[in-house]
Amino acid sequence: MHLTGFYPVICTPRVAATAEFYRTHFGFTTAFAADWYVSLKRADPPHQELAVVDAGHPTVPAAYRAPVRGLLLNFEVADVDAEHDRLVRAAGLPEVLPLRTEDFGQRHFIVADPNGVLIDVITPTEPTAEYAAAYAAAE
Repeated sequence: MHLTGFYPVICTPRVAATAEFYRTHFGFTTAFAADWYVSLKRADPPHQELAVVDAGHPTVPAAYRAPVRGLLLNFEVADVDAEHDRLVRAAGLPEVLPLRTEDFGQRHFIVADPNGVLIDVITPTEPTAEYAAAYAAAE
């Protein structure tokens, strides 16, 4: 399979509020908007995408018309400490995992969106020797 695109779609009854959250705090802009679906895109390369759909909309198969659960979005950034200051300290987003450095090679913190979707904001770090061998060689 040759993918020409890939992006997550958050199912929620709070379409407008969810789209606004990602526009306000994560720099997404609206590519398409209807009352039941919003397509979001980042203007800067590599132009990541995210969409929001009304969980009860007929385009969602009936057996799956439920709000999102158990989703974790990873947002890799150049300076996680600066993003922590901006999102948690300045904007007051709910921090569900405090800023910390992990042995497996990440400095990160986790906040939650209006639906309880977890957003893990990450800057890669050097892993400890214990974890370094678990990483595949760069191609």
